[in-house]
Amino acid sequence: MRLIHTPLFLAAALALGACSPADPPASVDPAPAPAPEADPAAPPAVATPVASARLEPTKDSAVAGTVTFSIVDGKLRASGDLSGLAPGSEHGFHIHEKGDCSAPDGTSAGGHFNPGGSDHGSIEADVHHGGDMPNIVADAQGNAHVDGPVSSNVNAGKGDDFDIIGRGLIVHADPDDYHSQPTGNAGARLACAVIVKAE
Repeated sequence: MRLIHTPLFLAAALALGACSPADPPASVDPAPAPAPEADPAAPPAVATPVASARLEPTKDSAVAGTVTFSIVDGKLRASGDLSGLAPGSEHGFHIHEKGDCSAPDGTSAGGHFNPGGSDHGSIEADVHHGGDMPNIVADAQGNAHVDGPVSSNVNAGKGDDFDIIGRGLIVHADPDDYHSQPTGNAGARLACAVIVKAE
């Protein structure tokens, strides 16, 4: 019978032991999961109506329509539809200081709503009136769809000096040039409305 030398046997056993995983491997943190992408099938942000305005034509005008003011993603937005405009025409569209449409030409609505005392300008500019909004453009049939932002420094329903409820809404005859002071050279008033709290 052949004998295996003890030191040689021990060395072989130790070598095999070192190759086998006696201890479990250290845990490795998995890579962070990527952020989920926006679901294109998800419903759009819900608009919460807070105010509305029914535009009526001024003297010798046929412009009329309804505009709703809603909170969308925490911001005030105007949307609605107008008719009676000249085909393909562009028009200034502003919130005015007074909810008064009694004058035949709409001048009883006063000037632009400007609670912050700023210069007139585009709503995208740093400086603009609280009542400044984007121009509206009529299609070939003289209809216009309104869907645009309202200045971030005004509100609807807080009852303070920056509240648009009770103010006027005016459609002008000409486009706002966004720089002429204090009105953007938007011309006469084609339609007037009083902004009221949504029911």
